[in-house]
Amino acid sequence: MPLLDGRKALIIEDDRVSIDVLKRLLDHVSMEAMVILHSFDILSELLTVPRPDVIFLDLEMPVVNGYAVLRMIQTMPIFQDVPVVAYTTHTSHMNMAAAAGFHSFLGKPLDSARFTDQLMRILNNEPVWEVP
Repeated sequence: MPLLDGRKALIIEDDRVSIDVLKRLLDHVSMEAMVILHSFDILSELLTVPRPDVIFLDLEMPVVNGYAVLRMIQTMPIFQDVPVVAYTTHTSHMNMAAAAGFHSFLGKPLDSARFTDQLMRILNNEPVWEVP
């Protein structure tokens, strides 16, 4: 099992259950999880987080959706070359996420048996486009 001590994931999500599930999966590989719980003041929150190794971004959130947040992320030098993963229950959004410029797409619910492999591939800059 890979241990990713010192590596960080940023989770941008408004659903606490989804956050908890993803945090547990990241904890399993010793990867630190930082969380932005909602999108009410997303820009100022993005300016305060340390550079992550991967970003998991929900597509449907109040105020600002994931596509708008992705556009913000893409303009910020600190996030250059950080893979941004669309993380959503709406698997029908896969083509829109690809067109918007997401690195990868993981449909909810995540498969805990596949997650470590998916994460390692994403961290190795291999796009992963998978649904449950």
